[in-house]
Order: sequence, then structure tokens, then C-alpha cells
Amino acid sequence: MSNTDIVRGFYAALSAGDAASALGLMSADIEWVAMWPYRAAGRGPQHVAEGVFMKLQQEWRSFQIMPAEFVAEGNAVLSVGRFTGVHATTGKDVDCAYAHLWTIEAGRITRFRQYIDTLAVAEARGAA
Repeated sequence: MSNTDIVRGFYAALSAGDAASALGLMSADIEWVAMWPYRAAGRGPQHVAEGVFMKLQQEWRSFQIMPAEFVAEGNAVLSVGRFTGVHATTGKDVDCAYAHLWTIEAGRITRFRQYIDTLAVAEARGAA
């Protein structure tokens, strides 16, 4: 399985609502670096589940992460695409671009870095 296949598998698991499979692709000490309010409080899949996945599900009525392009070199995979959703409290829609940079080592995701239109997300959350 290629590094790009691993990243594609992560998105597919999330899209199917299978957070356990997405978390299973991560190394035990994954570093999750995010620009928005949903952050892992430490390293590891449990911190990602609590600080990111659970918070997204609590705060958004619906959301999708839609990768459109992948570029891979060495152990890095870049994914660019769109984040869309409807905020549960405000009812506002968001549709913004993202870039995710993944690091894969020994078949596991070891690092995730997110770049996203934070203003668009804040506006949908009613925080801007």
C-alpha cells in the first residue's frame, strides 16, 4: 500500500463514519497540528479522537472533507481539497479550501499538518 493509499484510506474511513479505522491508520505517537479550534491536546490517536473528531461531530450538523488532489514525495503526501459543512448552532454553511500535509512512516501516519481558511470556519461558527 502506497503512502497516498494510506491517506486516501483515512479520508474514506472518515467519509464512511468509521473513525476507528481512521484512527487505526495513525502511529501511537502521531503529532496532529491544526490551524482551527479543533486540536489534539497531546500526541496519539486518543488525543486526536477527543480533541478533533469528537468536537467536530458535536459542533457541526454535517461536514465533509473532500480531497481533490494528492501529491506524494518520499514519506510526505499533500492533499488539497474542500471542507464543507453546516454548523449545528448557527446553521451557517462553510465551504473552504484546505491543504493537509501528511507524514507516513512504516505504513502509519506519524504527522498531520492542516492549513485551512480559518476565517470561513470562524464565520460559520459565529466567532468572526
